[in-house]
This record gives sequence, structure tokens and C-alpha cells, in this order.
Amino acid sequence: MQPESAQNPGLVSFVGAGPGAPDLLTLRAAERLRSAEVIVHDALVPRRLLDEINPTAERIAVAREEAARPNPGGETGRLLARLALEGRAVVRLKGGDPTVFARLTEELEPLRQAGIRVEFVPGVTAALAAASAAGMPLTTREAASSLTIVTGREADDKAEGVDFRALAALSGTLAVYMGVEQVTRWSQQLLAAGMSRDTPVTIVSRCSWPDQRIATTTLASCAADCARQGWQSPAVALIGQTAAAAVAATGPLSGRLVLVTRPVGQETELAAAVRAAGGECLHVPVIRITDPPSWQPVDDAIARADTYDWIVFASGNGVRGFLGRLRAAGRDGRALGTVRLAAIGPATRRQLEDGGFHCDLTPQTFRSEGLAAALAGTARGGRFLLVRADKGRDVLRCELESLGHHVDEIVAYVSEPVESLAADIVGTIDRLPIAWITLTSSSIAETAVRLFGERMRHWKIASISPVTSATLVRAGFEPTVEAAEATVGGVVEAIRGWEADAAGVRPPAESPETVNLPPSRRD
Repeated sequence: MQPESAQNPGLVSFVGAGPGAPDLLTLRAAERLRSAEVIVHDALVPRRLLDEINPTAERIAVAREEAARPNPGGETGRLLARLALEGRAVVRLKGGDPTVFARLTEELEPLRQAGIRVEFVPGVTAALAAASAAGMPLTTREAASSLTIVTGREADDKAEGVDFRALAALSGTLAVYMGVEQVTRWSQQLLAAGMSRDTPVTIVSRCSWPDQRIATTTLASCAADCARQGWQSPAVALIGQTAAAAVAATGPLSGRLVLVTRPVGQETELAAAVRAAGGECLHVPVIRITDPPSWQPVDDAIARADTYDWIVFASGNGVRGFLGRLRAAGRDGRALGTVRLAAIGPATRRQLEDGGFHCDLTPQTFRSEGLAAALAGTARGGRFLLVRADKGRDVLRCELESLGHHVDEIVAYVSEPVESLAADIVGTIDRLPIAWITLTSSSIAETAVRLFGERMRHWKIASISPVTSATLVRAGFEPTVEAAEATVGGVVEAIRGWEADAAGVRPPAESPETVNLPPSRRD
């Protein structure tokens, strides 16, 4: 069918969520999710994916126990039909790809009976994601010219089961989905059908999730290994000679799980840098960014923006809030006249540049003291507008006023601490082998100490700046490393440097963004 806008009444978009990591979504999938009014999703779709793409849509989880009902797909299909007939933008979000082992036929039937249009947005299916995670090919010219996908869990009322004899005779790669619970059955069936006991098997458990596990075994040993290692669902088994080519992840942070605490939507750069270094991330935001109680002070400041000499942005969130109100008023850069713009650091500068504005000044030291020093040389009697959060230090305002400048301040966003963590998030944190926690502001550090408490003594702590480190020390926690450059890249470089030292492998060149604290401040 031809894709249509998910906002048209009577249309349901079946969207593939991929294996779970938000950055493995297709662009079209992200677009459909952003425009959805209601998302009906599998229970295994990570909440962080929904939070990052569209936190405002209504969410309806298809409970796992539905699988035991006579026709769970039909029940879901009737739910989708009812929602679509209400004229709502409906997305049916399925793990992996919606056309692969996803009960699609049962869910489609009620929609077709009701005359509701459907579209399909493909997702990265488990076999492809697992092979990429394991660093192995699914096909080769020499040993595997085919890929066969089979389910490890079949319907009880199915007339004919999987033909294991035919599968055992194939020379290509065999991918068994949902296979951990039934590993004894399918492995014994393949052995009985004549497949060699030494056939390599790579198991990828919870692919792309923070607790992803990858292991290589053999067909004869995989059932015992699954029982002993406790590999969890969802998992896929890749069977055949190509599985022997699986390679372990490499990089200075290989095997390290990093807890990222930045707000929703602002963790991407840090998480990407961690993954580029071979590590994995768990995102647990500890503060929320919200609108100020009233936009009137911002709107008033924008109306007189051309009367200032400088507009100074203390964060990227301030840029987003300010430019958002500028556009909401139907204005553009011309409303600022000849005013010059200053940003506290490179990330804030990029926000301005992405909005189409030139940044006139970025200090060498990316904190309030550095910005105050950089602006100290301006002519006395200047007019400054500071765009900031609802709370924070007054260093910049006090310094500028002491130099004889007139300073106005406006609140362009509110930083709200998370009051408590959901029970499932706490369970995940306690279950996973977290190696590092990253803290990128004083407010994040304060909230993290309150929420995580003594757990933080078991993790290494990476601080973005001396100010954040001081907050931690006052709370009784010594940071393991502190970034020399107050950027998320600097934080990851500091972690890389510590890990290199701990492994006895000095980086090829001393990184300018890495500061390793003395041994007494390490775990």
C-alpha cells in the first residue's frame, strides 16, 4: 500500500521498532512516532525509546500474558480498529520488523474488515541486528549463500511444525528467533536431523539493550550453556559456519556500561561517544527540562532585543527556549538588530549556529567564570541580557555588574529534579554491571546523589567540571575523573584516559581533554 500521513483518520501505521536502541530506528519510523496520538506497543519495546521520540502520546502496552489467550492478535487488531475509527493518529509499534514473527495476520484482519487503511514501516529485524552486534557475516560466498529465519516457539495448534531435517541439510546460516526458552528442543532436533555437534552457534541476548550479552558456543553445548549462563529473552541464535567468525567488541570502553543522567533528548552526543569507544549506555535522566511558568518576560526581552549590546546564553536549553519564542512571535534574526551573541561553550554555540545565528564569542574556559573573563574587556556601561535557567550561580551577573554594566536576566527554561525512580528502573540499575556514571552539571550531580545514594560508591564517577566536582565532594563523593574541557566529549575522553591507565595502555598521544585525578580520588 502507498504510505499516507499517520494523521489521516482511519489509518494505522505498523512500525518496526528494531531491536530496542532508539538510534536503530529508521527516519520514517521516528517521523511516524512523533506524529502519533496513540502508540500501541509491545511490552518489550523499551520505555526510553518512547520517552525520547514522543513522550506526550498516549501509550497502550500489549501485555505479555496476551500470548496465552486464544487470539491475542485479534484482540489487538480490534483495539487498533477502534482507535483508528475515532480519528486518532495510530501507530502499532512492534519490536524488530512488523512482518517477521509479529502476529501481523491476526492484527490486520479486524482492520481490513473495518475498511481501515494500513501502512508498514520496516524495522531492523533480530537476525540483522544480532549479526551486526556480534561482528559476524550472515552470508559468505564460501560457506553460506543463504539465510533461513525460523521461530523457536511455534503455535500449539499448528498442523505441521518446523522441518528440522530440511534445515539441517542447508549449508547457509540459520537464525532462530525466540529460541532461548526452547533451546533444548530445537538443538536436539537439529542434532537428530544430522547437523554436526560442532556447528558454531552465536547467541545474542537482549540485542542493543544496555545488558546485551553475546557468546559463541556449539550446537551440542548451547542448551547447557544457556542454562548455566542465564541468557535472557529476547535472544536470537545464529547457527552455521559464519557464527564462528563472531568477534568481541573492541575499543577502550569495551565491556563498560556507562550510566548517562542527562535529560531526555540531550543524551545522544554523550551516548554516541561512549558507543564509538566500544562501551554501552544506560540512560536514566535525573532532571527534566520544562517551560518557565510564564513566557512573558522572555517575550518582552525579545521585543526590546535590539536595545542590548550582548545577549549571553548560559546553555543550549536557553538557546532553544529563546529562539523558540522568537519564531513563535513571527520574528527572525532581524529583530536582534546589531546585538552580539555569546555562548558559554561549544555545545551552546552549535545550538545558535543550528538556528541560523552567528556566535560572536565563546570563552576558552567553558563555565561562568570563563565567560565573565572573556566579556570583561568590553566597553563599560554596556547592556547585557542573560538567558538562563530558573536556578544556577550568579557569578556572571555579579561580575558584569561589578564592571559597570547593566544586566537583565530572563528564565528560558526550568530544570526540575526527578523526585523518584520507577521500581523497574531501580531494578534495572541494581541488576546491571554499571561501571561509570556521568554527571554533566551541578544540578544533575545533586539529584543523582539523592536518587542513587550509596550505589554511587560502587561506580566510577566522571564529572564535567570543577563546579560539578565541588558539588560531589560536598555530598561526600569524590569524582574518579574530571574533564579538562567542560564538554560531553571531554567527559568521555576522561573516562577513556582512566581506562587506558588502568589497563596499563597509554594513549598514543596525551589528550588535551583528559584529566586523571590522583590515585586517592579513584575507586
